[in-house]
Amino acid sequence: MIDYETLKLIWWLLVGVLLVGFAVTGGFDMGVGTLLPFLGRSDEERRVVINSIGATWEGNQVWLITAGGAMFAAWPLAYAAAFSGFYVALLLTLFALFLRPVGFDFRGKVEDPRWRAAWDWGLFVGGAVPALIFGVAFGNLLQGVPFHFDTGTMAVTYTGSFWALLNPFALLAGLVSVAMLVMHGAAYLQARTDGVIEARARRAARWAAIALVVTFALAGVWITLGINGYRIVAMPPPGSAFVPTAKTVESATGLWIANFVAHPWLCLAPAFTFAGALGVIWLSGRGRPWAAFAASGAAVAGVIFTAGFAMFPFIMPSSSDLRSGLTAWDAVSSRRTLSIMFWVVVFMLPVVLAYTTWVYWKLRGKITVLHIRENTHTSY
Repeated sequence: MIDYETLKLIWWLLVGVLLVGFAVTGGFDMGVGTLLPFLGRSDEERRVVINSIGATWEGNQVWLITAGGAMFAAWPLAYAAAFSGFYVALLLTLFALFLRPVGFDFRGKVEDPRWRAAWDWGLFVGGAVPALIFGVAFGNLLQGVPFHFDTGTMAVTYTGSFWALLNPFALLAGLVSVAMLVMHGAAYLQARTDGVIEARARRAARWAAIALVVTFALAGVWITLGINGYRIVAMPPPGSAFVPTAKTVESATGLWIANFVAHPWLCLAPAFTFAGALGVIWLSGRGRPWAAFAASGAAVAGVIFTAGFAMFPFIMPSSSDLRSGLTAWDAVSSRRTLSIMFWVVVFMLPVVLAYTTWVYWKLRGKITVLHIRENTHTSY
């Protein structure tokens, strides 16, 4: 039987893995959607771009649904607090995501260029807006979210506003997210297309990788010198069940790098980000698209784990009531719930990974204009 403290750590890691899984798979879908109006100069070229992800994008979204479900089951308090604080932002994300299935299915129903151009921009919104909002959300998490729990009823109250979420650091984090996913989508397009589209994707991947390096470095400097981090001063034993307000927390500039100082091996996460982005630039220029895509995936994982390692054990720190901040120790479900879900993941995750690998293997190869012309009624 796994003890409660270990289960809490396992689920912190598993939620991180699910977020990385979504960013690596669904992320390149969003990047491709963001690039669609710019890399495709004709209807046929845009159909090539769309068909590069048309057969897999729905399966990739399952990672997002699974991550949301895992957060609900493993971290119910964090789930509730997040939906209180980020409600409008999450609704905007949801409405933007609506444009993806509708755009894929309806774009080809009418041959009118205006109809298709409108859905092309709809797919752009469905890719760019969620990418931006996800980054903005992480930027606000790093600064702390203005919420608190009532000590008697444990009801959560959010005291901020939607416009307050759009602060300078959060917008910078949003740019990190957009650059990261555009780079990832462009790297994928290099591997799945040819000719002029591949050439344009190669240039886009290089510029997006440069943007990621610059914005990620700026965010790191800002976090180190200008953002207050959080640290637990005292709390009940981590292997026990306790409410968030039972702990004592302090806040000061530079605390988000304390974990990296205490455990230098954690620096591998930001190192992977920089190395992956630079690898995309180098490998793209040498005609190795799949290697560039792998490097891009490493950079994506590096960004997410950098944020996770910096904040650990915090999941959603509170800027208005420090002790109400949620952590991997006090935002969790019961030991029984975590244990049952853990064994479900042990059996099901390998199946999902094996099936996903098989699907991508079967759908490998280039999507070309000739393919679109020969498959008018079966392609998007």
